[in-house]
Amino acid sequence: MRIAVDHTNVRPGRVLVVTSAAAFVASLDLFIVNVAFDDIGRDFGGTSLSSLSWVLNGYAIVYAALLVPLGRLADRTSRRAGFLAGLALFTAASALCAAAPGLGVLVFARVLQAVGAAALTPTSLGLLLAVFAPERRANAVRIWAATGALAAAAGPVVGGLLVQTSWRWVFLVNVPVGLLALAATVRIVPDSRDPDAGPVPDLVGAVLAAISVGALALGLVQGTPWGWTSGGTLSAFAAAALGGALFWYRTVHHAVPVVEPALLRVRSFAWSNVTALAFSTAFAANLLCAVLWLQQVWGASALRTGLEVAPGPLMVPVFAIIASLLIKRGVGIGVVASAGCLLSASGALIMLTSVGRDPAYASQLLPGWLVGGAGVGLALPTILSSATADLPPARAATGSAVVTMSRQVGSVLGVSLLVALLGIPVGYDAAHRAFQSGWAACAVISVLAAVTALGMTPRRLPVLVPEPVAVGAG
Repeated sequence: MRIAVDHTNVRPGRVLVVTSAAAFVASLDLFIVNVAFDDIGRDFGGTSLSSLSWVLNGYAIVYAALLVPLGRLADRTSRRAGFLAGLALFTAASALCAAAPGLGVLVFARVLQAVGAAALTPTSLGLLLAVFAPERRANAVRIWAATGALAAAAGPVVGGLLVQTSWRWVFLVNVPVGLLALAATVRIVPDSRDPDAGPVPDLVGAVLAAISVGALALGLVQGTPWGWTSGGTLSAFAAAALGGALFWYRTVHHAVPVVEPALLRVRSFAWSNVTALAFSTAFAANLLCAVLWLQQVWGASALRTGLEVAPGPLMVPVFAIIASLLIKRGVGIGVVASAGCLLSASGALIMLTSVGRDPAYASQLLPGWLVGGAGVGLALPTILSSATADLPPARAATGSAVVTMSRQVGSVLGVSLLVALLGIPVGYDAAHRAFQSGWAACAVISVLAAVTALGMTPRRLPVLVPEPVAVGAG
């Protein structure tokens, strides 16, 4: 891929700081919101969990649908213009989230945030690669990608601290950072574009994908309040099936589909996407399950919840290094990822069998949470890094974006499935059984991911760093 950029008076280190800061804010937002769930619900008059779930799902659905088209559009026209537009929209939408008078406005603002993130995430990578010499790009990408891991570790704690004042600060904190990044981009970051980017992918197909995933989420989260055999629930599932069928039809017949069928014929890429989908489903459900248990059953504050959730993400970089060492010693990539998925399943099972009525974090929740975090460290970077290893270089960026789509769809399914399983329990015993069902589902889906991971070993050894486009995906 040829990258067009004027290197006159460009300081790559400053560009790295600006693009990494933007990616960090977009990633941080994904991990902060979980901790603020309880406070948002109380502030909006005891809003139900099924309704609150759209604060997460609305973002993930739109982000997944628009990531590939907006990234390709910016490649063809102007990456800096795409980055500035995305960052400006993300910043403005963050302010709207903070000022939201009700849940409807908050969800709408989160959708706008997702559009901005879908524009700024791939363009920030493209701008970064354009200013570094080829021999220095790998290290720059590692630093850029590390911001996602840092956001994952810092997010729960930062969220807990901010919620102590108000949940609105969870979103308001993005505004000054976004404004500084906008000003710095105008002054520091040069424009670039890819002359060989080709046409923009199928936008109608992207909309159909969003409709299908959104309708499926709607059927799952509203199944209990509406009734699983009600007209609304069945209509939602029918719309999901129809939207999915139409999306697949356009994928097969459109000249430039969102997901190229040829990519799915690459065995390691196809199995990596299946594994990313399943693993992300379990991961999203497990994270929200732990947060809700701490806050709604054990009565923990947002700050305490953030502090108690943080050790899990801190295990990820440690075990990502272990995964890299194992693969360099000849252990199969699929085997490493599968082992990580099984560790994640084990962590969910430990929590399922350990937690009880009286809060006992160190003995009941922490052991399973640490085991699960170790599993994420083994599995997730391995899945993301190996997914595109067998793809042609010209399709690596697109392939990475598709894997990110799979992760986001998995997140939507995980949150929606957990909401469906939790339902509306009354009393501790009912709540305990509901949360146990949630953790059991996480374990089963993680085992499924462990099976599919065995098929994703590429022919070529990948560079084991998280795919950069995935940083903004949570």
